[in-house]
Amino acid sequence: MSSYRIVVVGCGSMANAWVKNVMEREHAEVVALVDIKAEFAQAMADRHGLTCAVFTDVAQAIKETGANLVLDITIPSSHFQVCTTALQHGCDVFGEKPMAATMAEAREIVDIAEQTGRSLSVMQNRRYDANIRALRGLIDAGTIGRVGYVGADFFLAPHFGGFRDAMESPLILDMAIHTFDQARLIIGADPVSVYCHEFNPPGSWYAGNASAICIYEMSDGSVFCYRGSWCAEGAPTTWEAAWRVTGEHGTAIWDGLGTPYAEIVAPGDQAGKFVRDHKRVEADVTWPGRSGHAGCLDEMFAALREGRRAETDCRDNIKSMAMVLGALESAKSGRKIDLRAYWR
Repeated sequence: MSSYRIVVVGCGSMANAWVKNVMEREHAEVVALVDIKAEFAQAMADRHGLTCAVFTDVAQAIKETGANLVLDITIPSSHFQVCTTALQHGCDVFGEKPMAATMAEAREIVDIAEQTGRSLSVMQNRRYDANIRALRGLIDAGTIGRVGYVGADFFLAPHFGGFRDAMESPLILDMAIHTFDQARLIIGADPVSVYCHEFNPPGSWYAGNASAICIYEMSDGSVFCYRGSWCAEGAPTTWEAAWRVTGEHGTAIWDGLGTPYAEIVAPGDQAGKFVRDHKRVEADVTWPGRSGHAGCLDEMFAALREGRRAETDCRDNIKSMAMVLGALESAKSGRKIDLRAYWR
């Protein structure tokens, strides 16, 4: 008998990586596939050689298969219904970001998770990378001292076509949560307030605002500045963004691809120097985990086995979601938004 009897909800292309991953795990069995179109679920079963049942209703799939884990790989507007149904039927949930479409829905999901004793863990795959863990290690070790500023630059020009081109706020709604969540991981702090200016620059092929500058006050007293664009042709950053973290003793740098490093004030007497001497400190890249989706799923399954909350549990991830929806409210209102009421 498998430890995890899994129902996969949402059988679009994104679900393929999830299904392949769980099929490779011991003590995990896909017992049902669910989609609003049964033929999509059956196509997924055929693609992966699964003989499980297919359904169009989540509750029915759980009841008839005795499932205890649901993978929610649906569109964001469906997350609330799928997740709450699964939690109320005794299942834990692993879901795609964002955890819900609104803060009200997100808070209700957290409440239901508390009431049922079950959990929702959210796919934040960009946390799971040896280099970002090494950058966090530099900060945690006090290498640069107390953090005062965190900057992330995200400049790419993907020509997706399809729904993103028509979205009102494609960058912030569809992508920025990754970078916002990374910032929280790197410095170990939560958002307090945000001011956001969102715009659509010349040459953009998006109908909505594809660029933004966001300034966050964080709970450790630092300031996080996000500068991003999804229509920036030339000189692209990586999808992991380019990072600068400045502290009282120096600065940590990560280009989103290579090994992070810090430059700190060199030891010795430097009194009277207009520009002080610095020394370079290489980050220790020793994190043993897997990267991306696989690493995030490893953490989710480990949390279930160990009876603890996953790193991306909904009760934590709601703070990253607040950064997204708070930024949109600020952009629309032209005001700085207090985020503490969003997630507390």
